[in-house]
Amino acid sequence: MILVDTALEYRAREGNPIRVGLVGAGYMGRGIALQIVTAFPGLRLAAISNRTFSDAERAYREAGITDFVHATNVTQMETAIAAGRAAVTGDALLLSEADGLDVIVEATGEIEFGARVVMKALECCKHVVLMNAELDATLGPILKTYADRLGVILTNTDGDEPGVAMNLFRFVKTIGFRPVLAGNLKGFYDPHRTPETQRKFAEEHHQKPRLITSFVDGTKLSMELTVLANATGFGVGKRGMYGPRSGHVKDALKLFPTEELLGRGIVDYLLGAEPGTGAFVVAYNEHPVRQQYMKYFKMGDGPFYVFYTPFHLPHLELPITVARAALFGDATVAPAGGPVCDVVTVAKRDLKSGELLDGIGGFTCYGLIENSVVFRAENLLPMGLSEGCRLLRDIPMDSPISRRDVELPEGRVCDALRMEQDARFAL
Repeated sequence: MILVDTALEYRAREGNPIRVGLVGAGYMGRGIALQIVTAFPGLRLAAISNRTFSDAERAYREAGITDFVHATNVTQMETAIAAGRAAVTGDALLLSEADGLDVIVEATGEIEFGARVVMKALECCKHVVLMNAELDATLGPILKTYADRLGVILTNTDGDEPGVAMNLFRFVKTIGFRPVLAGNLKGFYDPHRTPETQRKFAEEHHQKPRLITSFVDGTKLSMELTVLANATGFGVGKRGMYGPRSGHVKDALKLFPTEELLGRGIVDYLLGAEPGTGAFVVAYNEHPVRQQYMKYFKMGDGPFYVFYTPFHLPHLELPITVARAALFGDATVAPAGGPVCDVVTVAKRDLKSGELLDGIGGFTCYGLIENSVVFRAENLLPMGLSEGCRLLRDIPMDSPISRRDVELPEGRVCDALRMEQDARFAL
């Protein structure tokens, strides 16, 4: 952040802000728009795409911008950008196709739609910031391959748990410690929650029931930690992680198997631990003099130490990711290679042959993180591809669903990309 704020101030003084296109004007998208417009003068929110113009307009209005152009083609979009006017559109691909934008922010949370948007942005050589852990967990490694090939940045965002944890991970390495565990703090977890059980809470907080369901049934948790695993190279100790209940994040020092920490490292979570939200990293250092210093500064006796951040503010911090990508070519959190972990589709209730799976945050299934080597060996169905799949046999509650158990919808870009990813990174 220290480098980013100085660099953005310079861009603002020079009248040369980073030009941003935002795809998705839902609850989080509107928060992102407000933050870019009001808190980051070195960025310019040049265009917003949403399926309905009115929601894109609302995002600008809530940020204090009332003069905008309705763009329905590339020419109109490019003219608005060149004139310094805000543009709204119902066609997300225009943001990628139009000259003048530096970074595309994908904030829809959708897999198929998001895959199409990101591929077009990469093809048009634009940096991409994902506020879409679902897409990243499912297709991140192959999307990163395309980004690298085209010389642009693909990254998940600061402020969301994977980015918070990855920043801690990098900090810990920088000060000479070895990260061995990275993860989230989780307040509540029930894999059998549904949009109906979460409807009242969602309405009270102006959210969609499916989104809230994906938080509490553990699917989002597994998606986020898959993103982190693929960036760090860490695996999981078991399917779904250990997730021990604890009173405070510092308890992590005694709750995980030492041999796994000192192996390749793991991602995991703590349930119910204070400070309640945020991310943590457990690091290792056995140097006796350094241990004396750490004890003096009340970090414990060692050789394991807990570092944590007690908050996550994705809509406030996402503009930092935009700046890191555009100014420094630096990804906050991105796959380091092939997938290390994947998210398994698991039956939320007893399912019957012929039923359609309704995907993330739905009534039929939830997701559990698993090591990719096991995932491939069992030919499991990625949770990110589950929506719209038709079951070919009965599946008991809490049983994993394999690709052999389903018929995929036809013509999806996400399925083709996943096949390419699986072939490219075959173990």
